[in-house]
Amino acid sequence: MRTLRRSPLAMVITGTLAMAVAGSAFAQDAASAGGHSATELDKVVVTANKRSENIREVPSSISVITEESIENAHATQLSDFQATVPGLYISTNGSPGKTQVSLRGVSPLSSSATVGTYLDETPLGSSGIYQAANFFALDLLPYDIGRIEVLRGPQGTLYGASSMGGLVKYVSVAPDLTTTEFRVGGGLSSVEDSGDVGWNARFGANLPIVDDRLGLRVSYAQNELPGYIDNAVTGEEDINSGKQTSARVAMRWQGETATLDLTAMRQTVDSDNNAQVALDPDTLKPLFGDLTNNVFVDEPFYKDVDFYSATVNWNLGWADFVSATGYSESRSNQRQDSTIQFGGVADLLLGLPEPGSSSFDIGLDLDKFTQEFRLVSKENGPFEWMAGVFYTKEDALQTQVAKLNQLDGSPLPAPYDSIAGTLAVMAIPSTYEETAFFANGAYNFTDDFKIGAGVRWARNEQDFSQNVTEGILLPIANTPNSSSEDVFTWSLSPQLQLSDDAMIYARVATGYQPGGPNVLVEGLPSQVDSSTLTNYELGLKSLWLDNRFQFDLTGFHIAWEDIQVASVVNGVSGLVNAGKASSTGMELSTVFHVTENFQVGVNGAYTDAKLDEDFPVIRAASPPYLVEITSGAKGDALPYVPEWAWNATADYYMTLSNGWTAHFGGALRYASERRNGTTTRQDILDGTTTPPALLMSDVTPPLELDAYTAVDLNAYISNENWTFRAYVKNVSDERAYQSIGDVTSELTDVTEKLVASPIQPRTFGIEVDYRF
Repeated sequence: MRTLRRSPLAMVITGTLAMAVAGSAFAQDAASAGGHSATELDKVVVTANKRSENIREVPSSISVITEESIENAHATQLSDFQATVPGLYISTNGSPGKTQVSLRGVSPLSSSATVGTYLDETPLGSSGIYQAANFFALDLLPYDIGRIEVLRGPQGTLYGASSMGGLVKYVSVAPDLTTTEFRVGGGLSSVEDSGDVGWNARFGANLPIVDDRLGLRVSYAQNELPGYIDNAVTGEEDINSGKQTSARVAMRWQGETATLDLTAMRQTVDSDNNAQVALDPDTLKPLFGDLTNNVFVDEPFYKDVDFYSATVNWNLGWADFVSATGYSESRSNQRQDSTIQFGGVADLLLGLPEPGSSSFDIGLDLDKFTQEFRLVSKENGPFEWMAGVFYTKEDALQTQVAKLNQLDGSPLPAPYDSIAGTLAVMAIPSTYEETAFFANGAYNFTDDFKIGAGVRWARNEQDFSQNVTEGILLPIANTPNSSSEDVFTWSLSPQLQLSDDAMIYARVATGYQPGGPNVLVEGLPSQVDSSTLTNYELGLKSLWLDNRFQFDLTGFHIAWEDIQVASVVNGVSGLVNAGKASSTGMELSTVFHVTENFQVGVNGAYTDAKLDEDFPVIRAASPPYLVEITSGAKGDALPYVPEWAWNATADYYMTLSNGWTAHFGGALRYASERRNGTTTRQDILDGTTTPPALLMSDVTPPLELDAYTAVDLNAYISNENWTFRAYVKNVSDERAYQSIGDVTSELTDVTEKLVASPIQPRTFGIEVDYRF
């Protein structure tokens, strides 16, 4: 445990939290704060099945992150949530928006996502395989978000493509047609041992334009992220500062039988450098000191998302008709320092006196249109049903540019600048078009027994081209291709009400990750097929002790087939369908209201996710030798999935004098060891013998990330208008990592360092909000 440095901001926050602990001693019998009932658990309404339902009655594993939880923890990105949701695992590469998400161990092993993302009624992010959705998950700054629903297990029947592991659904705050409200706020934050101070500001307004008919809601938030990574090359400190912004306008019109919701939103992420640390490849210790990297070329990351939606809810009397229209534009640009990988071209290939510096830029542009129509039955009989049609069209472009300069960043001397100044320029335009029909229903055989089922048929058609126009690393060529496929998914979910407060359910559901076209080259299939899985689960949802104790337990087994993995044939990369994997585990979620004012909770997951078969062997001829490479071995754990993960929370609410209330909370989170990939085996054989004789075998196991435990604290006091918050993240300043990878020269095959993204170091923050 590191010594707590007494910066002014740290002293203010520590003092606030200390007074909070001391003040709780004389308020054991006080009423709960701000109307927060601690005597029984609140009814939580979710829209997981695309209709409003009590979460206690939905036969599926769902976690809800409330607006209060988001604000108390000052959560600003997806990685802030993973400890609160059983089975949710997130690894980041050092910036919001550079995020890999998995649920129940279903890691994205290929270039597309396995967990879907929705904003209200609209999917966001690409379903295709050429937008790197596996590493760039949608990562919203959650301001003006009412709740986040996390659906575990495949959601293929209602939510379609790329939701095979589950779904993260942001539910925004809708305009209130009767209440005028304004909100302003801001805060400061400071990272341990950093000279950089972060700040944030926010504004929101709700305006009824015509009472009970027309309302408007606007909001804006800006979050300046403090840096804490130093650069050993230049001596610069705190290089990873960044900025997030969120702007939203929402309008609601309420008629006699219909409601129209219009939304426009823009979110941006602008990061100066990655929050990554250089580690020794052998010892995994910091190469240049704590929280220090060696960066020759700055690695900025920028992402903006423009989102527009129109949703109509029309009460037909006998059913509800819903039309959900969405359009989004997403632009991402990332620069990677590739000096170690390609800088040796300057001296080793061109014969210059010293290595050069190199940069690798990747750009991702996506325009996505979606339209869904559905009919939803009324809840006035034993049979509930829903039927709909869904359409989406994506136009996407991925660009890759690799450059080589002198070590100081200036161009190579002539004539080398024209020969090798540009190492590669490649563009990958692609389209994804899908039409789907879906239906689900549930029949109440008795008051206690109900069976639900769902089906979905989808067809997608895709086009792409890999266009290499410049450089010495890849052959100049245009290689177009197209693909099409039909996919059918289904679900079945019986449920039995054991009592008024306990329900047991079973669920069998399927999901898929779309395939797509490959580069046309001998040895690669013309297209990779969809990856599919089947999820089996048995769950208990129960309330005890007069609704003061919630106990939910789920066991699951996932059978995953036709896994999409990368393959290289004759220097050309593509995707192939590999073998099988499985994930088996249990998820626990509990909340106990010990007293009127005090509640504790524990949630956790055990996940055994592994490959059940070796990945396919990739063969390449290099006369007189034959090289065989396998990138995954039977029994390998799936990447970045801890076997054990849990989170314990405690919250205390109290009433102060003169209308003030208070809350004090803490969380203890734990994640066990994880691995960053799968085992690679390279065999070199004598190609002149029959059969080829094995000459050498090299096995490279994946890198392992250590287990860690971290503590977070938060507190607030509030009245009708004011709220003052303080928080400390990672109180003990635990040094652990969320992701790790090697940096290896492409010319010498020498790994010079590892780069790892640490969990947020000890961070102090204060916040204030004023509502009127």
